[in-house]
Amino acid sequence: MLRGVNKPARYTGGELNAVDKSASFFGSDRDRKVHAALCFPDLYEIGMSNLAIQILYALLNGDQDTFCERCFAPDFDMRDYLKENGLPLTSLETGTPLADFDLVGVSLHYELAYTSVLDMLHMGGIPLFNSERSEKDPLVIAGGPIACNLEPMAPFLDLILLGEGEEALPQLIGLVKEKKRQGLDRQAFLASAARLPGVYVPSFYQVDYEPDGRVEGIRSVHPDAADKVEKRLIADLNQAVMPNQPIIPNIEVVHDRMVMEILRGCARGCRFCQAGFTYRPLRERDRGLLFETAKQLIDNTGYEEMGLLSLSTTDYSDLEGLVRSLLPLTGPRHINLSLPSLRLDAFDFDLAREIAKTRRAGLTFAPEAGTQRLRDVINKNISEDDMIRAARTAFLNGWDRLKLYFMLGLPTETDEDVEGIVTLVRKLIAVWDDLPREQRSKRLNVTVSTSYFIPKPFTPFQWARQINREEMAAKQEQLAAGLRDRRVSLRWNDFSSSELEGVLSRGDRRLAPVILQAWQAGAYLDAWHEHFKPELWQKALEQIPGGAGFYRRERSPDEHFPWDHMDVGVNRNFLREEWDKATRGETTPSCYDLCSACGCQVYMTGVCPGGSMS
Repeated sequence: MLRGVNKPARYTGGELNAVDKSASFFGSDRDRKVHAALCFPDLYEIGMSNLAIQILYALLNGDQDTFCERCFAPDFDMRDYLKENGLPLTSLETGTPLADFDLVGVSLHYELAYTSVLDMLHMGGIPLFNSERSEKDPLVIAGGPIACNLEPMAPFLDLILLGEGEEALPQLIGLVKEKKRQGLDRQAFLASAARLPGVYVPSFYQVDYEPDGRVEGIRSVHPDAADKVEKRLIADLNQAVMPNQPIIPNIEVVHDRMVMEILRGCARGCRFCQAGFTYRPLRERDRGLLFETAKQLIDNTGYEEMGLLSLSTTDYSDLEGLVRSLLPLTGPRHINLSLPSLRLDAFDFDLAREIAKTRRAGLTFAPEAGTQRLRDVINKNISEDDMIRAARTAFLNGWDRLKLYFMLGLPTETDEDVEGIVTLVRKLIAVWDDLPREQRSKRLNVTVSTSYFIPKPFTPFQWARQINREEMAAKQEQLAAGLRDRRVSLRWNDFSSSELEGVLSRGDRRLAPVILQAWQAGAYLDAWHEHFKPELWQKALEQIPGGAGFYRRERSPDEHFPWDHMDVGVNRNFLREEWDKATRGETTPSCYDLCSACGCQVYMTGVCPGGSMS
């Protein structure tokens, strides 16, 4: 079998630091033990690059009565082999079919993975709909960054965990143990789970619709289901699990490095960024703890790169102190220290020079918009002067590779804003050209990477319209025509997949049959452009009056959203005020500069008033 598939090591398991409890776990006392499968609905090399998988794996296996195994979506060749031979999808550690687990957890990070979830459940022998599962079937739970609106997947999931899982998931495992000890049926377990903060049981809620398809309201229809599901939050990030002995993949993966999460959340308030609002408030780990973790990671992995992970690395309060403490560990071992998610207005080139002594990588910045007017609309508080100054300093210090991220189709964007991207890139190139040759490298390479704006729940732009594919194509054509320079490489996302992501991200339960139909017609691994089949989705969306256009439209101020029964801390009134300010081109200070009373101040942690960073 393995000789006939590409990258067979995806399916073998047995990696360094992987956990196998099979020798002792499957003996006596099964009624107090939980066998869990942690699933990532994409290929092995994507899932094994995901820190959440490593965190949850270490967390669950830290309990001697819990055995957590992994399962990833198979590539087409392995998938076809399993189907042709009538074989189920199994776990990596012991080859157990998914249907034989007590609990199947799915980590969801992007909407285009929905059909892969259905495929994994089906191939694992689990009924797709929660209403069709019997007492012998595993419980199916989902969580992750997009858990704040999984309504399109609600009929397929038994439970959804809203927020951070480090505390909630062990509590759920405890309830599964209780279920097994007491012989509780499925409904009794779901009722007990619904009483846990952050746990959402979709079957306990009824969605009512207006005649035109808009949501009229969402209401609890079970006495144990709260009217609002409140997200779980780790108040002290130092208490959260940080794997210091991660699994080392058998093959090269997308992010082939050791990582440390130095902070969680963001204080900046970019109006398009869902994670920036749903992970509020910003909290960080102590420098001493990070230093000790770094030593353990170096000893336990052998990686040649260490990434300091966050939504905005330069916001770490003692970044210079942290980096300078790590360099004596990484430098002698020729380990590259990587600082992703940098802000132009807070970039320390003295620090960057120290890091670059090991390996000088390119610099990546995200202006997002080409004009100051549009940057004010999205609350991206950096100026053109910041960018020019940063570029000049970078070029003078030997950097010759620059990657810039922009977004097309932002609310209020005009042709002049698109042209502003061209103008800004040309100005950055002019900075290079104006430097004496002896003061810069020989060749400049600028990569301009564009994505399309997608309105997301729990952002100020959740009311905004998403442009259609024709508009996307026109903007991309305008940009390409203006950036014809041999030193510039232009990259962009697919039009149709961007539109679909917009549909699913603000979708409701009426999209469940659409997802099912697309999957039955052959949609799978939709996040891969070579596998994405837009015609299948266009056909499936015909079930919805208005199709994709219904979900792309601008929302009215008082419209009920499919996610209104979720509480992520940031309240609707604040988001609406931010939307109104965006339309006026007004900015909002960061949480460092002024508390805007977004709703998260009630947590009294991190950067919020009463927190350790306030």
